[in-house]
Amino acid sequence: MSKKISFLDKAFWITESENSPKHVASLQILALPESADEDYLPNLVTTFRRFDKATSPFNTVVERVFGFPWALKPVEKLDMRYHVQYHEIDDVSDRQQLHLFIARLHEPRLERDKPLWQYHIISSKEGRQFAIYVKIHHIYGDGATLIRWFQAAYRDKPCNDDFAPVWAIEQPIRNRRKCHWFRGLMNGSWHFIRTITDLVWILFRILVKLLRINTHYMPVPFTGTRTVLTGQVHKGRVVATADLDFKRVQALSKRLRASANEILLCCFDIGVHRFLKDYGHSFKRALYTNMPINLRKPGEQMGGNKIAIVPVMLAHGETDPYLRLRQIIEHHRIVKNAARRSEPGAFAYYTILIQSVSLLFELLRVSDWFKPIANILISNVPGPKQTRYLKDAELLAVYPISAITPGGGVNITLLTYGDTANIGLVCTDRRINSLGNMAQYFSEAFDMLEKCVDDPSLTIEDIGEHMDEDVRSIVAEQEIHENGH
Repeated sequence: MSKKISFLDKAFWITESENSPKHVASLQILALPESADEDYLPNLVTTFRRFDKATSPFNTVVERVFGFPWALKPVEKLDMRYHVQYHEIDDVSDRQQLHLFIARLHEPRLERDKPLWQYHIISSKEGRQFAIYVKIHHIYGDGATLIRWFQAAYRDKPCNDDFAPVWAIEQPIRNRRKCHWFRGLMNGSWHFIRTITDLVWILFRILVKLLRINTHYMPVPFTGTRTVLTGQVHKGRVVATADLDFKRVQALSKRLRASANEILLCCFDIGVHRFLKDYGHSFKRALYTNMPINLRKPGEQMGGNKIAIVPVMLAHGETDPYLRLRQIIEHHRIVKNAARRSEPGAFAYYTILIQSVSLLFELLRVSDWFKPIANILISNVPGPKQTRYLKDAELLAVYPISAITPGGGVNITLLTYGDTANIGLVCTDRRINSLGNMAQYFSEAFDMLEKCVDDPSLTIEDIGEHMDEDVRSIVAEQEIHENGH
């Protein structure tokens, strides 16, 4: 039986191209068990390929009507040599070599006449580590949904019995309660009216901000800064990974009365500025990040996508990391409050509206002529808190690697695993051949933010910022107000 696709899910299919695939991925680093011999990974691949009957959505292809995606249609059998592939590289623990290999796997889009997922098992000629690179189309679900599904194949202790890969596990989906058709019609009509009303209000507030009548609202789209990371999306990819001690992040967030996400936004902001300054950029205003917002209700486990992606202003004009954090907190909470006061559907439609304009620029190949919606996309997904095992192989790290939005930029996705934040970075290789320095700058920015709490004299080195007349520090404005000037 076919399953209908929501409008947002269809958008991921419609907007996909060879240059801009819409799959998301994870790079999993695992340790071979002590008893493993040279046939361990070939045998694992053989075991995976035996599971050629999949559950939804891993057994579905996109059913099209005149080329337009309509529903997800199940298939009877999978081509397991396509879905499960085996590779060998010299050393999985050599991150530079691994990143180059993963970038090549991440570049091509999934074949559209097959279920939209792949598993790549990567063995190492040296050491006791191996990797699994998994990619799956965004049409199947958002980040939170996909992480929940993939965790189901892992156990909290080594176990070879009762093993099944994720595509063979029935995913628990909470069915919606049925109601009388008239009541459903009235509720749906009222919900639609509220959604459209809130969408009009969002657009009105954006217009008011554009006219500088009231600037205390979300950023105006397409006012980001053009950099070597933005512009027309091309086919090649660059991938990097990084790690942060998440316990330190949580401890610092308590000390600074900020969320862990805001702490990370501050570190990423500083790191991206330093990286772009290496390429000769200077900045007259703040950079923007595209921030995914989860629109699901607590406990909701339906498949598909229920997210909005809206721009958030970062920091500008301060060399004190703490003061930059306060700016980001203010800007972040402006957007969160706007989302809280609106119908979830209104934010989803707003996302589709602005991303559609960005997509039009990309299809016309004029993205280089316009300012981007944002310079980076940053998302944070909670992962497992305890050590997990795939059969008897210990999972060491999980790095999410996402899609690139129209208009380019770098996508930074963080997943917490145990006490570590595993960070995956990806951008096009049009003007960038490595993101290694950016990953290092993140770590250094966090160290400085942590130290500056007790040592206010610590400041960021010059990161190329110059003040515009209309751009002021939030903290500076507050001080002027308090002093009565």
